[in-house]
Amino acid sequence: MVTEKPFVETAIDGIRNHNNNEKALFMRYTLLVICSVLCLAAEACPVGALAGQQRQMQSKTTRPSVQRKLDYFFLEGINLKNAGKFDAAYEVFRHCLEIDSTSSATLFELSSFYLQTEEPEKAVSYLKKAVAFHPENFTYKLALASIFLNLDMFGEAAEAYEELVKTYPSKVELNYYLAEALTRKGDIDEAIRAFDMLEEMTGMSEPLSMQKYKLYMALEEPEKAFDELKKLAAKYPGDARYLILIGDLYLERKEIDRAWECYQKACAIDPESPYYTVSMANYYATVGRPDSAEAQIQAALVNEKLDVEIKVGILSRYIQQLQQSSEATTTANVLFRKLLEQHPEEVELKLFYGTLLLHQQNLEEAQFQFQLATEMEPDNERAWRQLLNVTFLRKEEEEAVRICMKCQELFPEATDYYFYLGIAYYQLHRYQEAIDAYYEGLKIIPESNRSLRSDFYGQIGDIHYQIKQSDEAFATYEEALKYNERNILVLNNYSYYLSLEKRDLDKAERMSARCIKAEPNNATYLDTYAWVFFVKGNYMLAKIYIENALRNDTTNSPELLDHYGDILYMTGEREKGLEQWIKAKEAGKNTQTLDRKIAEKTYLEAPKDEQK
Repeated sequence: MVTEKPFVETAIDGIRNHNNNEKALFMRYTLLVICSVLCLAAEACPVGALAGQQRQMQSKTTRPSVQRKLDYFFLEGINLKNAGKFDAAYEVFRHCLEIDSTSSATLFELSSFYLQTEEPEKAVSYLKKAVAFHPENFTYKLALASIFLNLDMFGEAAEAYEELVKTYPSKVELNYYLAEALTRKGDIDEAIRAFDMLEEMTGMSEPLSMQKYKLYMALEEPEKAFDELKKLAAKYPGDARYLILIGDLYLERKEIDRAWECYQKACAIDPESPYYTVSMANYYATVGRPDSAEAQIQAALVNEKLDVEIKVGILSRYIQQLQQSSEATTTANVLFRKLLEQHPEEVELKLFYGTLLLHQQNLEEAQFQFQLATEMEPDNERAWRQLLNVTFLRKEEEEAVRICMKCQELFPEATDYYFYLGIAYYQLHRYQEAIDAYYEGLKIIPESNRSLRSDFYGQIGDIHYQIKQSDEAFATYEEALKYNERNILVLNNYSYYLSLEKRDLDKAERMSARCIKAEPNNATYLDTYAWVFFVKGNYMLAKIYIENALRNDTTNSPELLDHYGDILYMTGEREKGLEQWIKAKEAGKNTQTLDRKIAEKTYLEAPKDEQK
């Protein structure tokens, strides 16, 4: 394949990068909010009363016979959803909407389904209708405001929360959400006023003061910012943390003398505070005394009055300070080893140290620490996941197979280990075993988890194509899209492979276009789109999209360069095409077809065994 990666290779990248997908997190969070509200409502109201609750939410003009029919099906939908039969529940709720399109309760239920299937636009539309038909309902309004906020519709979110605050003044938490919406909208002064109102209602607290500190700093009003923290320190004179925090902030601003003064006041209150220890270590590092910094931490680690959790916290904060100042974290390794000597039975300490070693690319020693953790606590799934992670990074696929099989025994409900087992088998070129692993995983994935089932089928489809079983691959991709028609990786790979096979090119174009719409700056998806146009003979459009792909490419992909050369050749720019083929060769692409294109200065179609 060209710049596209099969699911198995993409999954390897996912193991190496633990960054969360913000959009996916939003979906799960917002769905959780809605589902939690529904669950609370169900607990407060017996199932038999739900139909009556539904009735109260409908238009007064609904005929009694229609209302009874709606009540019946709505209750059936609730029962199906509670039983985990989500597909059937969805269809029943859709039927409820056919009975009465103004049913707010039905619109609200359906909005949660659209969040689950990652269709936020539909969720917003349905919630807007629910609010319009039942404007006094707090739950609907709150859900809509939350979606606005998480979709970065900050103006709409601020308006929605402001209305909620006015309507429900006793619900103090709404002021916090209003302040957040105003902050993200850029109305800093209004956000501060919202936090002030919240503070009047709940009293002074560290989170609120810190939020106001950040906002004042954003307004470039540092004195007002520090006043917020000084008020905390004055309110809690026996708590050294606030003085330490003020000292830390002064230190960040390079106001060394003021920082020192705050630290000394804090020391007089609590000289053994772990926060003080770390801040003083950071202070010494900032003023160019690294030996004093390390000595400060070592003194804390041998302090018998401090338990291991506090010591780990000290070490953790110290490492964070090292990372923030771009210093090497290897200085912490000696401290870790001392702590391990004192507490050899602490599994969490080994996991923490292993994570640090992993960050330092010391994979062998990290693997050793994670292995020890699994031996000491065989039921510690986090330890197994870390061990599997580093094993993949070390390219020890046989060991990864062993770990996955062990984890399947220990955690039989976890589907991840079937997923990773498939990856390991794929890397070992044991393709049928990889396919079998994914099918075994599918047996334990609930039908309701449509997104995960789609991913598994996508993996299977990729492997089928890699072993030249294109018909099986395309059939499996169709199955993947039945479960999640928005699975972008499947859409991209499916469309690209169709273009290689010169099959269903209009369908390939439509699928690839959906990828571009979802991620318009993704070089891989742009390359696929360009190649579909190339195969269809639309070379000018192909040129537009391949050049856009190259502008967004950060990897100097030889495949992109090779494609660009092919496209330029077909648009009549043969010399420029030859230049791109040469660049592709220099960037690392090594195929007989490319060599011939350069030698013969002409376009040649690559055989299928090179088109991967």
